Amino acid sequence: MRNIPVVLAGWRLRVTEDPELKTYEKDGVQEVATDQDGTSLFVVSLFAKPLPVEGRKAGKGEEIRVTLMMDPGSIGEGDLVELIDATVSPYSFKNDKGETVSGISFRAVGLKPLG
Repeated sequence: MRNIPVVLAGWRLRVTEDPELKTYEKDGVQEVATDQDGTSLFVVSLFAKPLPVEGRKAGKGEEIRVTLMMDPGSIGEGDLVELIDATVSPYSFKNDKGETVSGISFRAVGLKPLG
């Protein structure tokens, strides 16, 4: 399964690193990642922390990296945001050492500033 819709209501998302163009290395050269239409992708680091619920303290948070399908504009470090049309996709592959690497990747159409 890929691109599973995810609802992050009940979570506070704060930008921990300014969004930037998503890049990868190909033949020793940095390339800008694009979608199927050739549009540049962006990546942002967010700290996701659950909101407190009925007298219980908020749980521990975690930093996540999210691929964005559009330029986030003037959103920067420290801003509280909401993800637009967020999805997750599980992945699993063997690295060059033969070890299995697995996890989930986050993707969203864009970011919406809060407040």
